[in-house]
Amino acid sequence: MSVIEWRSEFGIGIEIADHDHQQLIGRIRGHQQMLATCTDPDEMVAVLDQIYTDIASHFALEEKLMEQMRYAALADHKEDHETLLDDLREIMVGVGDDGELDEVQLTDDLDRWFSDHFRTHDAKLHRAT
Repeated sequence: MSVIEWRSEFGIGIEIADHDHQQLIGRIRGHQQMLATCTDPDEMVAVLDQIYTDIASHFALEEKLMEQMRYAALADHKEDHETLLDDLREIMVGVGDDGELDEVQLTDDLDRWFSDHFRTHDAKLHRAT
């Protein structure tokens, strides 16, 4: 079974942000562990929806903060959020259509995306706060 793990390279050196991100990764990891026991495509989609919801909630909080602080890079940051959410929606549609999920690919995609996003967009945001 392949699940996302917190790695030190995800850290941006700002304690509160790193803690929030560790918590998010932990929730996603728990959902991925549930996926490993799913055989029914509807169950898999439901668990993927939980991952989606956790990530979308985290993004909504970040975006609210960025709006409140009139963050200049809000549009780019939000666009990167939408990219991941779009990718997750496509995965859910694929599972719904063909009943299969490549768990390793999901983990690789999440791992790559979070690594890039935390080090770039989130690091800039939290240094501006």
